[in-house]
Amino acid sequence: MARRSYLFTSESVSEGHPDKVCDRISDEVVDLVYREAAATGMNGWNVRCACETLATTNRVVIAGEVRIPETLMNGKGVVADRFIDVARRAIRDIGYEQDGFTWRDQTKIEVLLHGQSADIAQGVDKAADANAEGAGDQGIMFGYACRETPALMPAPIYYSHKILELLAAARHKGEGDAGRLGPDAKSQVTVKYEAGTPSEVVSIVLSTQHLDPTWDSKKVRSVVEPYIRKALGDLKISPACQWHINPTGKFVTGGPDGDAGLTGRKIIVDTYGGAAPHGGGAFSGKDTTKVDRSAAYAARYLAKNVVAADMADRCTIQLSYAIGVAKPLSIYVDLHGTGRVDEAALERALAEAMDLTPTGIRRHLGLNKPIYARTAAYGHFGRAPDADGGFSWEKIDLVDALTKAIR
Repeated sequence: MARRSYLFTSESVSEGHPDKVCDRISDEVVDLVYREAAATGMNGWNVRCACETLATTNRVVIAGEVRIPETLMNGKGVVADRFIDVARRAIRDIGYEQDGFTWRDQTKIEVLLHGQSADIAQGVDKAADANAEGAGDQGIMFGYACRETPALMPAPIYYSHKILELLAAARHKGEGDAGRLGPDAKSQVTVKYEAGTPSEVVSIVLSTQHLDPTWDSKKVRSVVEPYIRKALGDLKISPACQWHINPTGKFVTGGPDGDAGLTGRKIIVDTYGGAAPHGGGAFSGKDTTKVDRSAAYAARYLAKNVVAADMADRCTIQLSYAIGVAKPLSIYVDLHGTGRVDEAALERALAEAMDLTPTGIRRHLGLNKPIYARTAAYGHFGRAPDADGGFSWEKIDLVDALTKAIR
């Protein structure tokens, strides 16, 4: 029997967190490759990208393996200037222009991208088990959905993201003292559950960079508290709620100047805040032959549609793959005792309702597009689908197919 009364906590980090700066740059590289492929007539299905970024004081290193249009290559390798340009623009957009880290030339950017391994390419380009792409790697991927929030996301991570999104928007707009906040921030929300339902917030943690060195924790709280309360909306804040706002007292040096960043270190922030299992693979910097990314999107899409179809109040889906093999090795469903359909029957229905090969996922969700830089901060899930195909895995357009398949 699942617990009905308990506390659960999730954290989020802002677009200016060092690891998120790296995720953003890696996904800008993915988007650049997809844009250039479309502009030059290269088939988007042939794009390959596995890009990692490191950032520290006035230094960025971009490394990885790619298959890209000729316009991004020359006889000596990649055209570094094109990748340096998107990295600088990302850093500027996030808002970094400080002595130790800036979009300007004093931050050196090194590009170490090279061609994809032929050993990997042979298995991905043609699967061993089907006339389609094989999975870009082995692994397990999870998707999750629940009824705790309008986005069908767990409440702690949903509200942790929302706090930072509102603060970032205010910072970019220059709203009063919020315009003096810096890009680097972290939030954490603890929610009390009663009868399995979020009832109130009992702890709020926020650490945010500020550009005015005279500000103390009290001043920062006066700036951020209205945005926190707005983000939490109708979710009650307990009268005894513990507030920890900039608990160290000062946070002026932020971003990669304060702490080195790496792509792929915030995988729990990117997904469900610890409320659901995670297979271990990061998303950013990867094209969607990499099932770490595409199959995790597909699993979320399926889980969300299961809940939207009123088949359950909570749904966890696991998919597994082998490198060079197209079809998933297994499909697992857990409805956590809230299901109104048989789980084994639902597993069969999922395979019928959606082609879960890498090719099928990419086609169904329209993933061969430059839509990934926007995913790098504030979560890959629980976002509104965009008109251009971004966050297509958040649509609930599979309800009828699933309902038909389960009968």
